[in-house]
Amino acid sequence: MNPAGITHHPADELLLAHAAGRMPTGPALVLAAHLEQCAHCREQHRLVEAMGGVLLESLPEAQLAPDALTRTLQRLATPAAPPPAATAGAPPPLPPGARWPRALRGCSATRWRWIGPGMRWSRVQVPQDPQANVFLLRIGPGKYLPRHTHSALEFTQVLHGRFHDGRALFDAGDFDAADDEVLHQPVVQDGSECICLAAVEGRVVFESWIARRLGALVGM
Repeated sequence: MNPAGITHHPADELLLAHAAGRMPTGPALVLAAHLEQCAHCREQHRLVEAMGGVLLESLPEAQLAPDALTRTLQRLATPAAPPPAATAGAPPPLPPGARWPRALRGCSATRWRWIGPGMRWSRVQVPQDPQANVFLLRIGPGKYLPRHTHSALEFTQVLHGRFHDGRALFDAGDFDAADDEVLHQPVVQDGSECICLAAVEGRVVFESWIARRLGALVGM
């Protein structure tokens, strides 16, 4: 791993959306995993939060409904529903030198599942949002994902190893956000397998029909 050499970071608007709580659960989890490894983005995130606080203080006071306090106290007195029970176990084993992000605490994951020669995946279940499409990919050196684009956003955080997708080299600690304007094929570089945490909004759109069938089975 090489967190000190992180070169790919989330855009400022993504940090702002995360700080404001306006990001879907899956992408927010992946971005939180990046923040754990990246001191630069943690500082940017703090600045964005501070700016948001200043803006709130500058807004005019809002008139509350007459029963606002009563309704708030009633909600506080109502026990919260327990989170959905997890259906999978702890995250699967990692190679020496790699560790799971703290952002995955409370989540569960399936065992590593085969999806192709040298390629495995694991479904991550997020208790507070069972519909979040979050998964782990573990791909051997020299192997690659089929060429694809996306119907919406795909967030990826490299946890171990590195890949090149035709645009740039993504090393351990790097973050990538890809949308429908990105057509790429991540190829794992020699020397080590690559493990990534990813969240997909919408679908991954593979070029080949075989890859499309496989992606549908995996939930990508």
